[in-house]
Amino acid sequence: MTPKLNLRERLIDPNSPDRRPRKAAYALPSMFTAGNLFLGFLAILKAIEGALYAHGGNYGYNRHWEVAAIVIGVAVFLDGLDGRIARLTNTTSDFGRELDSLADVISFGIAPAVLAFVWGFYFLEPLANAQAHQYLMQAGYFSIFLFVLCGASRLARFNISVDPVPRNPGRPGRKYFVGLPIPAGAGMVAAVVYAAGSEPLRSWPLVLAWIVLNIALALLMISSWRYRSFKDFSLVSPRSPSSVVLFGVVLYLMWNFSKAVLLALAIVYVGSGIVVRIGGLLRRRPHHAAAEAEQRPAAN
Repeated sequence: MTPKLNLRERLIDPNSPDRRPRKAAYALPSMFTAGNLFLGFLAILKAIEGALYAHGGNYGYNRHWEVAAIVIGVAVFLDGLDGRIARLTNTTSDFGRELDSLADVISFGIAPAVLAFVWGFYFLEPLANAQAHQYLMQAGYFSIFLFVLCGASRLARFNISVDPVPRNPGRPGRKYFVGLPIPAGAGMVAAVVYAAGSEPLRSWPLVLAWIVLNIALALLMISSWRYRSFKDFSLVSPRSPSSVVLFGVVLYLMWNFSKAVLLALAIVYVGSGIVVRIGGLLRRRPHHAAAEAEQRPAAN
């Protein structure tokens, strides 16, 4: 019997002296990246179509914005697959990494920024103070630009970094991102729009809260705080029965309560870096106090 080959071995070029993958194999992860790029492009178009629809006075449910939020979420899923497939098939390349970053700028930078603007700022009700209205809109423009700028900077830092270490290192053996990944920031924007029923924000307190959220996401992306990458999670390794049951429960809840579940998942992941950082600072304070107490008698 011929030995059973795994996916990486099947893609090896038999004529290659150094057992490199076939040339066609390198197109496999790029196909997922192209799908990610297409969904980002589609999200931009749908965000604009939704703005044109709402501009006619339709301030209720907006199907175009809902589709834009959904396709950004699907793009987040595809973005997690292309890198895994490249590593699984041993087809990582400089071209694929650069293409992935360029696609991420569009799908997770420009697309959510356009959606965040037309949904969260453009249809703000006129305020009694015209100058206050202008300042609020300018703050909205600034927050969206900051989101795109910090997202692009986050991608550039990721490309040039080799084994970066976050300011608060986690457990050895686990892999972490330094700063909030830009797909997670885009996913948070899409989850909020989707959970809100795709109805535009019109009151100034909600618009102000939206500005604060976008600025917070931007700053988290360029921070050095720790976020789990889940790259150590293998898709092909055996799973325990409990993990299979948990996966099935999450799928059921997502299918029946997608708005609440997706928003909760986005909040938990974005908030995880903040909670871990605050917890690290609180644990470090007693250690510093104890160290200072030990040094004082020695100084005398």
